[in-house]
Amino acid sequence: MQPRDFSLYGAVDLGARQAAVQRRQQAAQAQAGPNGSPNGDGQENAAGVVIDVTEQTFNTDVVERSRTTPVIMDLWADWCGPCKQLSPVLEKLAAEADGQWILAKVDVDANPQLSAALQVQSIPMVVAVVGGQLVDGFLGALPEAQVRQWIGQVMAVAAKMGLTVSENGVAQDADEAAGAGRAGADPAGADPDGLPPAFAEARQAMERGDYDAAAKVFEAELAHSPGDPMAKTGLAQVNLIRRVESYDEPAARRAAAERPADPDAQNKVADLDVASGRIDEAFDRLLGVVRRTSGGERDKARAHLVELFDLFPPRDPRVTKARATLSSLLF
Repeated sequence: MQPRDFSLYGAVDLGARQAAVQRRQQAAQAQAGPNGSPNGDGQENAAGVVIDVTEQTFNTDVVERSRTTPVIMDLWADWCGPCKQLSPVLEKLAAEADGQWILAKVDVDANPQLSAALQVQSIPMVVAVVGGQLVDGFLGALPEAQVRQWIGQVMAVAAKMGLTVSENGVAQDADEAAGAGRAGADPAGADPDGLPPAFAEARQAMERGDYDAAAKVFEAELAHSPGDPMAKTGLAQVNLIRRVESYDEPAARRAAAERPADPDAQNKVADLDVASGRIDEAFDRLLGVVRRTSGGERDKARAHLVELFDLFPPRDPRVTKARATLSSLLF
């Protein structure tokens, strides 16, 4: 069993959601206006750096656009007071960025299916999408200085993934930018999704099932650059896949049901849940073990939970919530 919807960019892959939204978008095209866009949807401001996104335009305006330009999604609602504090800050920073990234605003009340797909639990919620993947996010109305700092971190991730911004604010592949003027040139080893060569090599290894080779690439990158977020996430994903493929799932679930305080049994099912996209269930399972046990058993469950956190961007709302609960249980 191999985890679904995983990628080297972070544990949340928009691929499956993109396909579903694309089907809805194709259905909506029958009602499109003369310009080919659904009437009233996907409206841009004059500068084109702040757009309103719907379930019908999500595929084009967020997923596809993020492959060349980072997209920051602002999930809001009209009744949300903190949203009205945060949104003007984001719009101001988007205007200052002048196309280096796009602000995509999503009214959660008007787009319930999209909100459910993104697992929105509270608003305001802000997430960054780069290369078709969710790479980071935060909850609540942060001060402008913190929002600016967070956006800087997102842009650093985008640069690491091979995107850069030209003088006119249009993002392009880093190899393309470096080779400007060499018309028709195709840099050796360039990845079509803009991954740096090392990570492209790791992805190819994962796609052919050679997880040991992929792990070696990530380990080498971490030895060269300790704390590299992409390498750290990639290695965590490889380790998860290797563990899950060694499990007998029915037996593992039976053992967990019979031994609720056994961290080894619960850790296996938590892995299986994460691999199949049941993230909250996996975190709650291990938090329950921490709550019910003490000593070495508690520490084993805690350590495994922290290891699973490495699969996700550090500001993933689910990780933030689970970390807060873990801290309350331990301290």
